[in-house]
Amino acid sequence: MAERKHPDWIKVRAPTSPEYFRTRALLAELKLHTVCQEASCPNIGECFSHRTATFMLMGDVCTRNCPYCAVAHGKVRPLDPDEPRRIGEAVARLDLQHVVVTSVDRDDLRDGGAAHFAATAHAIKAALPAARVEVLVPDFKGAHASVATVVASPVDIYNHNIETVPSLYRKCRPGGRYEVSLDVLAYAKTVAREAGRDILTKAGVMLGLGEERAELLAVLRDLRAVGCDILTLGQYLRPSQDHLPVVRYVPPDEFIELKVIATAMGFRHAESGPLVRSSYHAWEHVN
Repeated sequence: MAERKHPDWIKVRAPTSPEYFRTRALLAELKLHTVCQEASCPNIGECFSHRTATFMLMGDVCTRNCPYCAVAHGKVRPLDPDEPRRIGEAVARLDLQHVVVTSVDRDDLRDGGAAHFAATAHAIKAALPAARVEVLVPDFKGAHASVATVVASPVDIYNHNIETVPSLYRKCRPGGRYEVSLDVLAYAKTVAREAGRDILTKAGVMLGLGEERAELLAVLRDLRAVGCDILTLGQYLRPSQDHLPVVRYVPPDEFIELKVIATAMGFRHAESGPLVRSSYHAWEHVN
């Protein structure tokens, strides 16, 4: 079947700003990975131009092989113990106000990389105490101890993506389980409150993979039921011919309508649009 042509509202201009090239050069100098580059994010020009990047921990190879994701799958390398320090240095040199840190899935590690996330959060705060730290974490296979390790570090936002509706998990996210992802978000809230902290939780969903509207709204209600504060909704874009095809391009007015619905459900903030990704405009989500 021929690939669907991208509608006009999906297209973005190639980045050309000096800040974009400065950010890219700094990341290369410090040997850091970003999901902006590894996942071919369409917003890389805008974010790099604002001196913002979503750092990707623990290498650029994932232990899972989700058929929608552009990140490479295969043999992983040992953790780099100096990586948290270098991210802290990059944050300070870019003078970032809001930092997003994510990772590949590392199912080979006993804690799924939770301690590495925590070390990075500490390094960022040590380098730039005023920076707000958002972590976009994997499901840690549902391990509450790993969730607690991350929450106990100086993070301000705990983000974990639901990605899609339950009926599409087997096709789109075979390494994950919908109920586990919901539980991870719920437990992050619980363990934070038990420690006297009130961190925000956040989740994202991709649209256009074949989900039905009623299913999507049910997911939004499930997220609110576990206390999720912030929601991102964006269009799935096929990274290559080897990935899942786009079933439908959701028009911008539908994204606007979904934002209204999500806000009425009680989300503190809903970022909804064709080019929205988990960390898109993340610095605005807590204002």
